[in-house]
Amino acid sequence: MVTAYYGGRAGTALELDYSDEFVAVRTLRRSPLERTPLSRGARAVIADLAPVTRFSSAGVDVLHTGSGRDARRKRDRARTVLKKEPEIRFAGRVLAESTAQQPVVYTENIFVKFHDDVPRRTCLAAIGRHELTVKSEPGFARNAFFLGAPEGIGIKVFAIAERLLAQGEVQVCQPELVREIRRRAVFPMQWHLKKQKINGVTIDAGIDVESAWNYAKGSGITIAIIDDGVDIDHEEFASAGKIVSPWNATARNNNPRPGSGANHGTACAGVACADGARGASGVAPKAKLMPIRMVSGLGSQAEADAFFWAAQNGADVISCSWGPADGEWWNSKDPLHRQTVHLPDSTRLAIDYAVEHGRNGKGCVICWAAGNGNESVDRDGYASYKKVMAIAACNDRSVKSAYSDHGKAVWCTFPSSETDGTGLTPGIWTTDRSGADGYNPGDTHKGDAAGNYANDFGGTSSASPGAAGVAALILSRRPSLKWDAVRDIIKKSAVKIDSKGGRYNAAGHSPKYGYGRVNAQKAIARVDTEISIEKQRRLRELAAQSKKGRK
Repeated sequence: MVTAYYGGRAGTALELDYSDEFVAVRTLRRSPLERTPLSRGARAVIADLAPVTRFSSAGVDVLHTGSGRDARRKRDRARTVLKKEPEIRFAGRVLAESTAQQPVVYTENIFVKFHDDVPRRTCLAAIGRHELTVKSEPGFARNAFFLGAPEGIGIKVFAIAERLLAQGEVQVCQPELVREIRRRAVFPMQWHLKKQKINGVTIDAGIDVESAWNYAKGSGITIAIIDDGVDIDHEEFASAGKIVSPWNATARNNNPRPGSGANHGTACAGVACADGARGASGVAPKAKLMPIRMVSGLGSQAEADAFFWAAQNGADVISCSWGPADGEWWNSKDPLHRQTVHLPDSTRLAIDYAVEHGRNGKGCVICWAAGNGNESVDRDGYASYKKVMAIAACNDRSVKSAYSDHGKAVWCTFPSSETDGTGLTPGIWTTDRSGADGYNPGDTHKGDAAGNYANDFGGTSSASPGAAGVAALILSRRPSLKWDAVRDIIKKSAVKIDSKGGRYNAAGHSPKYGYGRVNAQKAIARVDTEISIEKQRRLRELAAQSKKGRK
């Protein structure tokens, strides 16, 4: 068993043990296993295992050996065979938490932050004593370093991190632990925006955005979508100046376009801010789009760097539709429902930076998909973090979507799809990767004939960028608002739905819906009311000053 610490020595200890059910394989050239030259024996071993996920930045494939008595035997046999292959750098065991047995891959990297008052030379001396090298110095926190351990050190990286954390100068320190990142989608027209008649049925479960557009459409505001990539060549992102500061946090270049099968980010971006010129409108169609591709895995340093990039390059609102693996929403016995995933200190500090320093000190507004496991969002350290808004999903009948997570951290809910067979529509109509590459290959039952739009996007993946769009409308109307004031307006303008089943408490909060379903028209009205109150206050102050001057 090994231990990593979140929040420093007095923080939370995460205990991990080797799993019998997984094996991690890194190729010499960090290429996927299917493209790596291997012997017939190695291919036979791999064919007997099931691929689970791939961490591209680490060049690691995780394979599942199955469960039961044969799992360990198959794991050890695979390691023995694969270690002999010239093109395999590493074939090792995988760590997992005892609760859900989800694989956790450790790299030979460490994130450390020394206390702010420690001289830099002292920090570097401590790093050198542990034979670590500085890979980068993240700008989101003072005295923060992303370090590399000696090649091949393996599991000993945990011991090094513990020894470093034991030093009085160190505030937080943890190995880079990477999990599979889950995009929170659940796989006609835009009923979520306004009242619509679909197939003869009137759907009145939207956010009343059309009337809000008379006052604000998102002009002057930038929404960052951190996801698996965005088709920035799409016709609904084609207006002049629409795309700003694109970034690939994994490859560290300015190309955020998606790779094969990465359709999620384009759909999210469309929900937030598609132009509405051709086939789909976002909630804030005049907002600018900052696409940030991040496919490095949950907990990677690239994850933290993505938030820093967004804040440094002018993002006003940030939307994240991803997080830890969800349990099966229909299966109450799924062990994933009981797992707790902590927010890494590196990512927490980067979020703090965005909230404290973004928008010239007014703070970025951050929306996060609550999750699709019909489980407690409070166990998800990402969506439940106090400085973000966890966005749940309701359906086209104005009740909780069956899969949507619930809990104390839910801030509000946004219209999305349904998966239990009771939905009146396929889901949310939004942008898809252009042509045949996306969710819709060109089937009018799935969207449009050209394949540029899909009609069945959903999950809390769709809810988060929708709420981000409303935040952009609010800021477009009143750019001087701080991040927490925007949250407060969303809270106070939300509509209470499902009043009987929502279990709203005395403070107006429901574990299913937060403070209710987002309503764009009421949010803008709330902004205008506060502007009017502020003007009246200033007029009273001026009148009082004038009266005092006459005396």
